[in-house]
Amino acid sequence: MIIKELFSNLAILISTLFLYTSLTSSSPLHRPSLWMRKVSAGMLAGILSNVLMLYSMHFDETIVDLRHIPLILVAYYGGSLPAVIAMVLITLGRFSIGLNSSSLLALVLIVFITVTTLLITKWRIHKQWKVFFILTASNIIFTVLICYLLPTNNTLFVLLPSFWTISYIAGFVSFFVVEYVRRNQKLLDRFKAEASTDGLTGLHNVRKFDQAFNEASSQAKQNKEMLSLLFIDIDHFKNVNDTYGHKEGDQVLIQLSDILRNTVRSFDIVSRNGGEEFTVILLDCSTERGVQISERIREKVEAHAFLLSSGDFIRVTVSIGLACYHETTKTPPVLLKDADDALYEAKKTGRNKVCVAQ
Repeated sequence: MIIKELFSNLAILISTLFLYTSLTSSSPLHRPSLWMRKVSAGMLAGILSNVLMLYSMHFDETIVDLRHIPLILVAYYGGSLPAVIAMVLITLGRFSIGLNSSSLLALVLIVFITVTTLLITKWRIHKQWKVFFILTASNIIFTVLICYLLPTNNTLFVLLPSFWTISYIAGFVSFFVVEYVRRNQKLLDRFKAEASTDGLTGLHNVRKFDQAFNEASSQAKQNKEMLSLLFIDIDHFKNVNDTYGHKEGDQVLIQLSDILRNTVRSFDIVSRNGGEEFTVILLDCSTERGVQISERIREKVEAHAFLLSSGDFIRVTVSIGLACYHETTKTPPVLLKDADDALYEAKKTGRNKVCVAQ
């Protein structure tokens, strides 16, 4: 019966913890977290501990459960504020069950665990050793108190080994669940970023460009705004790769990306669509304004000395094609073709220039 109740606590603890960690994986609890995050985490830990007390083992006035594990978790990850909040809620919950010597000693246990966890987390040792020492200290004080409360109870020979074993299991599994969910969320975030970001320049990739262009087109049609699109190509970029190598060509692409980012408006959308081809979506932008931005880009690129890994500097230029919805182009989908045609015209008629779709 003792082991059954402890395993019930363990099942409730792990399932609840997994759900909570999954729901908050985008903004997990840390020491630098905002105080509101810490307050909510402390309250949730206190509530979970009170739920665990509802499924505790009863020995006269003494109850045994795993209420200390949520407290250890929030103290470890969030620091003193959520730990104190959880500690207060656990104490209030225990006193609501009964105010007696057992509940007073339970208060001693919870305070001891809180202080011990906060102190051990500051030790410069591996995380697994910190968890081990925290759980061991908790188990030792529990053993001392339970032996005082049940000095002649034969169930101690079963209770104590069972509690120590399941306490260790619950503690390590709880930390494993938290770290596992957080690690998976980081991987998911990275995969999402890689799916929409060009790995070399950090700009949007062609997939993200398609999505952003469709959204911008819908917005322009709905709000009856103008929408300009720039197609940008580095002139004779193949010569750069052939002469200096692809590694140095990458340096040119990176620096050009910085120029584009710093030249367009903060809300415009810059993408690398592949190779030396770039695009800029100019939101709510007329042809005249688009030409001004395009010329500013062209002039900055022409004036910039591109630094190579070898320490040498080279010069490159760009050709730019511009199309504008409402002024040069009747429908947003045709912007892609018109801007590409304008870029071809710029390259065909001398390069290092801006051409507007006719």
